[in-house]
Amino acid sequence: MAETTNTLSDAEIQGRALAQKILTQQPIEGFTNPGVLKFKDATGKSRNISVRFIAKIRPTNWVSIFQGINTETREADKLAVVHEPSLTNRYAVVHVCSPDTTFAQLDLWGMQPVAEAEETLVPFCGSDFSAADLGLEFFHWPQQKVLKKEVHRSCGCTVLESTNPNPSTNGYSRVISWIDTESLGIVEAYAYDSKNKLLKDFYPKDIKKVNGQWQVQTLVMENVQTGSRSRLEFDLKK
Repeated sequence: MAETTNTLSDAEIQGRALAQKILTQQPIEGFTNPGVLKFKDATGKSRNISVRFIAKIRPTNWVSIFQGINTETREADKLAVVHEPSLTNRYAVVHVCSPDTTFAQLDLWGMQPVAEAEETLVPFCGSDFSAADLGLEFFHWPQQKVLKKEVHRSCGCTVLESTNPNPSTNGYSRVISWIDTESLGIVEAYAYDSKNKLLKDFYPKDIKKVNGQWQVQTLVMENVQTGSRSRLEFDLKK
């Protein structure tokens, strides 16, 4: 039986309201930011991947598009996330390998809609970021709970616990996130694996205001179990 509002605690009601408020945020206007994805694996080997982030605004939703090209292997990934505040995200992906892959070609290539939730856990360009990470899928989970308010990384935050009722083997059982009280942006988030052990540490850095809207210049994802680290850096000046 579906859980009703009357059976929820105040903390759960506040948690759902906060998650929904976060999901209603979207860019004021569309933009394209080039950048680089820096990935260091558990052995210390590093590689850099050219990336682009594109935001497209539609009348009833908005779309975030992540494109990445490995200049050494010419492998390329394209991920699109359709954000609709009252509905679960919709995902579409394409993975290609061609010696002459360009971002212009990626713009034209069609993508296959993701049919299974497990597909959203596939790493983007082999990094620590999955499609579900980049789509902030955990805010769509039905179980949201405000734990407390505290100062974290020099920001006044609300601590939100998002719980996955049916975590897959490779998925998250829960995510603890520190939400900036003023901007509603993520200050930091801890993701726990299906056995409730800390798996990933995610935190944005260098948030700047560009053309009247806040944009993140750097996103960092650390896998605390493997020791790998991924860093997405965008050039907000272009």
